Amino acid sequence: MMRWRYSETVLALCTLAFFATMVGRLAISPVVPLVIEDFEVSNSLVGIALTGMWMAYFLSQFPSGLLADRHGERPIILVAVGGTAVASLFLAVAPLFTVFLIGTILLGAVAGLHYSVATTLLTRTYDEIGTAIGIHNSGGPLAGLIAPPIAAWIGVQYGWRPAVAVGTAIAVPVFVLFAWRVRETEPRRPDERVRERLELEPVVELLSRPKIAFPIVLAILAAFVWQATSSFLPTFLVEHREQSPELAGLVFAGYFVVQAVTQVGVGAISDRYGRDLATAGCMVLASAGFAMLVLVPGTLALAVAVVLVGTGLGWGAALLPRFMDVLGDEERGAGFGLVRTVYGFVGALGSVCTGLLADLFGWGVSFAVLSALLAIVLLALLLNWALSLGY
Repeated sequence: MMRWRYSETVLALCTLAFFATMVGRLAISPVVPLVIEDFEVSNSLVGIALTGMWMAYFLSQFPSGLLADRHGERPIILVAVGGTAVASLFLAVAPLFTVFLIGTILLGAVAGLHYSVATTLLTRTYDEIGTAIGIHNSGGPLAGLIAPPIAAWIGVQYGWRPAVAVGTAIAVPVFVLFAWRVRETEPRRPDERVRERLELEPVVELLSRPKIAFPIVLAILAAFVWQATSSFLPTFLVEHREQSPELAGLVFAGYFVVQAVTQVGVGAISDRYGRDLATAGCMVLASAGFAMLVLVPGTLALAVAVVLVGTGLGWGAALLPRFMDVLGDEERGAGFGLVRTVYGFVGALGSVCTGLLADLFGWGVSFAVLSALLAIVLLALLLNWALSLGY
């Protein structure tokens, strides 16, 4: 019988922590129509709130890496999970849309402290980082499995406020478990002040490396689509495909189930056959899935589309290890956090842009644009391979 190792405890609890921080954010999407009705605002305004949340989430990635290098990964992850619990509760009691907007930004900021730090901790623990990152990333889809249907049901029965408070209920026990079972880690740069590492020149130097800059552009486009899907897929299903909120929540959960199941496989394929091949495959699947969502009616088409989109938007397990492959050991903490901040901050515009396109041209057009963006990523990968550019 195989013994449970401490490294597996770290991986399991990092995944649970990611799950908790994701639940807080994903519990909002299924109740967006209720929020719009309660506050009497437009899709665009709610899109601004969600974009603010995701921008704050990614802005936290770079400083989280710097703080982890100075203080170790464990306390930063604890702040992320505990902060998610507090911010979700604050959001649930927001009396005005302005306060709701502030709450979403706070939620994104604290939740964003987790991902880069946990990824760095796993690279210190595992050799096959694609597989480890894939397992860790499955915490997000797992949150998508649980949060949307529960939030949708609570929203219909009791209102959107108890629905978003689910984030607090999940984060508190995860915080306790992580604090109990994960040990302190040795900081990489305990004597170096964070301010000293915020100079512009080394930041520009890192981001301008061709093998960093090219995948950042790809990640921006892919993240744009991921953010838009996470924010508005339930609303798209209600408005464009005329599903009930409860059924839309279940389909949204199904999308994350697919991602949870396939993401580990995507990471394993990227380890064995290469990052570009796995990423290109993800783009083909997701782009085709969005086209089916927009154009093909019927339950069977919807089921196939969810499988394609869910698998394809697991691109992170293929594309993100590419950054770790080219970053040195001393750069991985802050460097990966910086990369996440850049591509995620810009990609977060997916929420507000998709909401605006829906207001102006309808949900069909807005989701067709998402399919086209993924096709552009695929084309860029093919050109890089065909022309032997080496990016």
